[in-house]
Amino acid sequence: MLAAPTTTGVKRLAIAGNPNCGKSTIFNALTGAHQSVSNYPGVTVECKEGRVRAAGVPLRAVDLPGTYSLTPYAADELIARRLIVDGRPEVVLDVLDAANLERHLYLTVQLMETRVPLVLALNMMDVAERRGLAVDAQKMSALMGVPVVPTVGNRGKGRVALAAVCARVADGSATAVPCEVTYGHEVDEQVAALERLLSGYGELAARYHPRWLAVKLLERDVEVGERVERLVPDPLPIREAVDRAIRSIEQHFNESAEVIIAERRYGFAAAIVRECVRPTRGPDRRTTTARIDDVVCHRLLGPVFLAAVVYALFVAVFKLADEWTWVLGRSPTGWLEWFFAQATLAVSGLEARLPLLHSVLADGVIAGVGGVMSFVPLIFVMFVFVAILEDTGYVARVAFLLDRALRAFGLQGKSVLAMIVAGGLGGGGCAVPAVMATRTLREEKDRLVTMLVAPLMNCGAKLPVYLMLIAAFFAGRQAEMLFALWGLSWVLALIAALLLRKFLVRGEQSPFVMELPPYHVPTVRGVLLHAWGRTWSYIRNAGTTILAISILLWAAMYFPRADAAPYQARLAAVGREQAALPQTEAAAGQEITAKRAAIANEQAEAQLRQSMAGRLGSALVPLSRWAGFQWRDNIALVGGFAAKEVIISTLGVAYSMGDVDPRQADSLSAKLAADPGWSRLRAAAFMVFVMVYAPCMTTVAMIRRESGSWKWALFSTVHHTAFGFLLAVVVFQAGRLLGLGA
Repeated sequence: MLAAPTTTGVKRLAIAGNPNCGKSTIFNALTGAHQSVSNYPGVTVECKEGRVRAAGVPLRAVDLPGTYSLTPYAADELIARRLIVDGRPEVVLDVLDAANLERHLYLTVQLMETRVPLVLALNMMDVAERRGLAVDAQKMSALMGVPVVPTVGNRGKGRVALAAVCARVADGSATAVPCEVTYGHEVDEQVAALERLLSGYGELAARYHPRWLAVKLLERDVEVGERVERLVPDPLPIREAVDRAIRSIEQHFNESAEVIIAERRYGFAAAIVRECVRPTRGPDRRTTTARIDDVVCHRLLGPVFLAAVVYALFVAVFKLADEWTWVLGRSPTGWLEWFFAQATLAVSGLEARLPLLHSVLADGVIAGVGGVMSFVPLIFVMFVFVAILEDTGYVARVAFLLDRALRAFGLQGKSVLAMIVAGGLGGGGCAVPAVMATRTLREEKDRLVTMLVAPLMNCGAKLPVYLMLIAAFFAGRQAEMLFALWGLSWVLALIAALLLRKFLVRGEQSPFVMELPPYHVPTVRGVLLHAWGRTWSYIRNAGTTILAISILLWAAMYFPRADAAPYQARLAAVGREQAALPQTEAAAGQEITAKRAAIANEQAEAQLRQSMAGRLGSALVPLSRWAGFQWRDNIALVGGFAAKEVIISTLGVAYSMGDVDPRQADSLSAKLAADPGWSRLRAAAFMVFVMVYAPCMTTVAMIRRESGSWKWALFSTVHHTAFGFLLAVVVFQAGRLLGLGA
């Protein structure tokens, strides 16, 4: 983070910019694979950091939240301002869309007001050229007093020069102190008077530039006002001076001081554009983006196109990752399943000498983590296609397209963005950042409804559960089943939102306004970086959290130990029977082997039922049987309260504990398909319940944090679980009545 200056020689680079300016593309171009993801201190907004080295200067780069302004109306804007003003980085890089320069310069003007060392990246220069615009970077640099570097982020153009300029500014070998922004004689006079007054308060002036403080106080910035009150022993003279200055400005212009200052900023931006941008030809009547939007954003064709995109995504995911036999004879998923089968075989020699160690390795680690890891190819391909949709600019169109429809259910367009983050484009999302994303909604009621229904989307943790059951019971219909589950998740989320708005969270909806960025052709490097980053997070989770939970659940399924004496006696009897057989009777020998396997499986099942987890699963059967769930399923679903990936690992452990011959270790899908207790109907009810029931513990904690109350966090757990169980019962019992099998 940028909380304090470093003492290790590593300089700090904060990358700022409007949404859709290519800021993250520039960040990826500068840092490459040297990135990490965490949260900003004290908040729940994702923070991306990376390492940059240029001109011998090591830099630690932070990708700030995209924001249109440093006047904080939402959490992301507040975070961006704090990291710049309080963090005091050695250099701030402001990424601008050269094709929409005037609008993007408003944030630049606010950054200039802070007096931080500033570098400007004129990104998307290729788009500006196609629109007939020539931007004079040298003149712009001279007028604004800061370095300006033309770039095309998605092609890497200007990357080396930009990194070098940032490095020189960071180590002090190049100056980048922006010129002073003026607001007209009347306002400048009041700003100067306040600046002189504030300069006399040593601690305050040491932390913040007095001129910036003066402007923010004239804007009635609440957070800055609170800071002044905390840092000044007697703030009354400052309050009185600010009130006098505001009255003077408002009486002179007959308008609020905030509006006057904002107008002056826009005037400054417009002046820069007039001086530095010239048209090279007449503007096109219709841009390519506008022509595409005629179809994509059409009231009738748009939803059809969206459904086609999602369905094509599912088909492509299965074709690329699972169905096609690649050059080496197996699909990527098949190779991973083979690898974990070989790992099980490798530890089988421990069973006779160290049965406890063998069980924890084979049943707890390999079966638990292997079940989750075998879906990595599918998850990666899913993330690739989602990254393509994001980088093209289509996701913003989805929010615009669905805004009108969602308003009928008590949601709005920005709610769509949160639900897409949760997995609303078919999968691969996560409810935790989705709940965080609700901070961009201005109205508290909108935020609350969105954070309660976003977990109904099909996140990346639910996806492997669906894939496992679809492979077992709906082979050949994978894309169709995932498409149906995607549609069902949206239907259920909208119904839940409508009921919440009608009965629990009443209130007016806020209007929805957002920028539709121009379409871009994604770069292979950018898409793969995004997809791999998200996939690595999935793998890391499987190797840490899921591994720990799998071992804990293995222990719950292994202890206490059942009495093995009756089974040992039966095995001894079979051994005596085998000894009495002539060696030439091969058929009789096969029958003896089958008897041994049957006794061993009986013992394993009895042990599992006797365990702590088995007892809990069995205790829930009188209720869960209405939805078709058996005691093993109950164990997995209870584990799923911690994290949905645990459902796979727990089922893997529960079904591996009955394996006798490690050489015949099948995939979990194959084991479920061979289990006579499972059926298509039971699998469908199971998937519906997994879709709806309680969010994972991390999401519940995030809902509590964002809503400010345990009431809504507990409501999401209880309500979703009850609602999911009711739906599963309806699916299972209706299917039985229709003769679809139990």
